[in-house]
Amino acid sequence: MHLPDLLRLTTRSIRAQRQRSLLTGLGIGIGIAAVILLTSIGEGVHRYVLAEFTQFGTHIIAVNPGKATTMGASVGIFASERPLTLDDALALERLPQIRAVVPFVAGNAEVKGNGRTRRTAVYGAGPAMPEAFLFPVASGRFLPEDDPHAPRPFAVLGARLKRELFGATNPLGAIVRVGGDRYRVIGVMSPKGELLGMDLDDTLYIPTARALSLFNRDSLVEIDLLYDPAAREEEVVAAIRRVLTARHGRDDVTITTQQQMLEVLGSVLDVLTVAVGALGGISLLVGGIGILTVMTIAVRERTREIGLLRALGATRRQVLILFLGESALLAALGGLAGLALGAGGARALNLAVPDLPVHTSWEYALAALAVATLIGLAAGVLPARHAARLDPLEALRAE
Repeated sequence: MHLPDLLRLTTRSIRAQRQRSLLTGLGIGIGIAAVILLTSIGEGVHRYVLAEFTQFGTHIIAVNPGKATTMGASVGIFASERPLTLDDALALERLPQIRAVVPFVAGNAEVKGNGRTRRTAVYGAGPAMPEAFLFPVASGRFLPEDDPHAPRPFAVLGARLKRELFGATNPLGAIVRVGGDRYRVIGVMSPKGELLGMDLDDTLYIPTARALSLFNRDSLVEIDLLYDPAAREEEVVAAIRRVLTARHGRDDVTITTQQQMLEVLGSVLDVLTVAVGALGGISLLVGGIGILTVMTIAVRERTREIGLLRALGATRRQVLILFLGESALLAALGGLAGLALGAGGARALNLAVPDLPVHTSWEYALAALAVATLIGLAAGVLPARHAARLDPLEALRAE
């Protein structure tokens, strides 16, 4: 039996049972569509989160007080003999590889201005923050270079806070009150949106030393450093550690590079994508069971045909290939239909819910199609082996 004859017999048997073939392929198609749709959502979330983190640049190193525990979480200032101070930030600023240093304090307070009051996030930051985090100022300017221990009472509004307090009025030069202190508004930040549920526009920026006083803290929450892209990250981390160890008398800080954060985050999101894809894979297994059932029935119904083929000279191997090819073709056709259905569903979901990040990864789609074809082959093995082992004379006598 030649290859064209095998292909003709395979396709003819599928066409002869159109309804049964359609239903069998539909089981595989639904499984493929589920895999594509779920992995598209998982991949979309993956890309969205990574994009959110990298919008602030890719050469940031964060220094937190306290040494990381063996569980990987910072134990904070309670395990640190010395807190992170403004002088620590100034010392790190002198490192040749460092381009910008941002001593950082965060809290929440009521901000009063223009006869309105709003409770919002208040960040104490250094003048280099716009450069370090690629966060431009829309109008006015950011906090100026000042005496870090006794800065002037200037404030910069986030885009939403400006809108809530001042509306369409220009706030530059206006006075806002925070914790009983008066601050003059010198700038408004450009809109930045949300980061993992945090509204970066509903914020007020004041000098770090004043934020320490406002929140009654003696330690910075974090020191963020922007380093020269030409510098090696490992060397920069080692230099930071040397400076702080010399100042504190021991290594009592946690240094985290942005690459480390992205790697951890990426690995977690990869697991999420694989997990949701595995859920869709269950549908593929169900489709494989459907192919097994259909091929078993097909062997029983076509026993006389198998006997005739064997009597005409077809070998057991050729009969085996015939039925394996039929099951693989069913799975492949169902898989192609599932590809179209899944990609279309992902596109429709993206149009219906624009805020939901959806991105179809064709690597996952093609892998799902390959798995579907393998499942079809595996499901057809037992029926095909049974067909190949039939005795030709007994098969011809079958009713």
